[in-house]
Amino acid sequence: METVNWKVEGMSCANCALTIGNYLKKEGLENVKVNLIGGDVSFDANGNSSQPNIIKGIESLGYEVHTGNNDLTVKRKRFLKNHFERFLFCLVFTLPLMLHMLDKWIHFHWLMNPWLQLALCLPVYIVGMNFFGRSAIQSVRNKMPNMNVLIAIGATAAFLYSLIGTILNLGENYLFYETAAAIITLIFFGNYIEDVAVQSTQKALNSLAKSQKVMANMIAFDDQHQEQIFPIENSQLRSGDLILIKSGEQIPADCKILWGDASVNESIITGESMPLEKHAKDNLIGGSLITDGTVKAQVTAAADDSVLSNIINLVKQAQGEKPPVQQMADKISAIFVPVVLIIAAVTFIGNYFYFQELTPSLMRSIAVLVIACPCAMGLATPAAIAVGLGRAAKNGILFRNAKSLELFKNIQQVVFDKTGTLTTGKFAISGSSLTTHNSQLTQEEFQRITFSLEKYSNHPIAKCIATSWKAKNEIRWKKIEEIKGLGMKAEDKDGNVYMAGSYKAASAFISDDKHNVYVIKNNELIGWIDVQDEIRAEAKAVVDYFKKRNIKTILLSGDKKDKCDLLASQLGIDEVIAEQTPVEKLNMVEKLNGLVPTAMIGDGINDAPALAKATIGISLSDASHIAMQTADVVLMNNGIKNFPLALGLGKHTFVTIKQNLFWAFFYNVIAIPIAALGLLSPAVAALAMGLSDVVLAANSVRLFVKKVV
Repeated sequence: METVNWKVEGMSCANCALTIGNYLKKEGLENVKVNLIGGDVSFDANGNSSQPNIIKGIESLGYEVHTGNNDLTVKRKRFLKNHFERFLFCLVFTLPLMLHMLDKWIHFHWLMNPWLQLALCLPVYIVGMNFFGRSAIQSVRNKMPNMNVLIAIGATAAFLYSLIGTILNLGENYLFYETAAAIITLIFFGNYIEDVAVQSTQKALNSLAKSQKVMANMIAFDDQHQEQIFPIENSQLRSGDLILIKSGEQIPADCKILWGDASVNESIITGESMPLEKHAKDNLIGGSLITDGTVKAQVTAAADDSVLSNIINLVKQAQGEKPPVQQMADKISAIFVPVVLIIAAVTFIGNYFYFQELTPSLMRSIAVLVIACPCAMGLATPAAIAVGLGRAAKNGILFRNAKSLELFKNIQQVVFDKTGTLTTGKFAISGSSLTTHNSQLTQEEFQRITFSLEKYSNHPIAKCIATSWKAKNEIRWKKIEEIKGLGMKAEDKDGNVYMAGSYKAASAFISDDKHNVYVIKNNELIGWIDVQDEIRAEAKAVVDYFKKRNIKTILLSGDKKDKCDLLASQLGIDEVIAEQTPVEKLNMVEKLNGLVPTAMIGDGINDAPALAKATIGISLSDASHIAMQTADVVLMNNGIKNFPLALGLGKHTFVTIKQNLFWAFFYNVIAIPIAALGLLSPAVAALAMGLSDVVLAANSVRLFVKKVV
């Protein structure tokens, strides 16, 4: 199936996102994700519905679709296309209407003309209804009334009440044109401020997106086979193209170095600012920066398939996910508008019977309509998630779904893989020895024999030995083979049989099984070699971090128990489970996860099944393998340094969500009764409604700078 990604404008509350999501599901589309914050909509196209028809369907709901494909949709520039322009237009007409508030100091008798007030209010009302009214009608048609229903009813009630007073000449006590205009103008202002605040929650993702579009120096050859270099936008690059990248330039696309050396800053991808040295045949990641050097490279992925593009898409998809905590808010948002309409009706009836006055009763019910804010509940979770995921991405942490952010709050134990996780996976020879009865064999000859055998193996330990003991006068074997589970076996031209392998191959000659490689000649042990896996520099600090927070640490490995015990003692790990096969690892993680919520971190290769079984699976992976399907979280800087940051961001994002939801509920529980009691005018209520969302966005933005580790 093709995954479609669109940008949809006009979503203003949770009900908007629910409406679009329900429409797409009704059309039979799968894996539907609607991101209220960024306006991103994605789904899997199954061929049953054509994309142009889906676009028409979404736009019939009152929204605007941007596909990024000019063939599918051509947009004309609209008059008053955003909230800021609508606010400025309405403000010009609303300010004169509000001048009567200065009547104590300056008299504007000419403003008391009801027909003049109608003329000033009418343009504002038309613009307001063109936006709020159309949206309200479409949402009611789709049985998902949104907040614009409340605004449209409130403004229309004040406008019609004033219009009737004007036509019937009932006097100034029936003129509330300034109320209708102020509601519309102030809510446009509130929406504009909200948009600015919400955009700030996308700061990290926007900075990544800006890095996608740069100019590239493309290399081509003319008829005389002379090299020509010309500028081209990187979106036009395709796999196989040749490019020149100079010092100080941004790498325009994923590519492989053909010529030259360079120092590269990959902080945009990994969060690490320390430059890396890159040479011929090394891969470069689009969006990174050449800090020193010049290279010629071949593009390996088009812009849409680049590592940076995949990162941005992963973050957007995760933002579209709904963690469990959002489900309650969605249910409330779905019934919020009808409930507020009932409360407004009760407010009007109650006030009218108590005061026996129509005007104050109507104004109080209008205040209830415009101060109620379903947006706050719908925005509480997405705003916090947008900031949490954005900050994580800037630090080389990718959450594949928003659910993982919430799950981190319950983690009580962490399971570490050994090789490639707590250690670098790079081996170094720590010692070697010849057997005592081989006094005629020199160390140099022993190294030559071992190198000649191990150079033909792809095993990491064999590669380490072959690199360290490389010899020019290697033995030319008559026959050589790798025996699975044992090691390398070879025969020279004189008929001597050699073997370099595990203890299993040497068990008949020695009882000591603590060495890594045993070398045998003609069924006689001639020596052994010990290697040591390099411990990651950050491993001790990471383990200490979890111990300080009373999170149990477990080492789960397929390696020998004595080596695992040694590593655990060096790092201070609580428990060791060694000599486990991949199947046994899977069963063990399932067992541990059944006791308490468990996170597992591994290199994402042999540990894939176990990672999938953990409450949260964290994979170590270089940036070119970020799409690991089994891990919930991917650490992209080839280390575990940011594991505590991932845990801290998860926990603090959930704390921020809870704070936002508390404010959303508290605001509505307090604001609606205050409006019903007549303590707020409709205009003030409209401004309070708009600013309530800004509080949520501001609280969410704190996650950018908040200390989480």
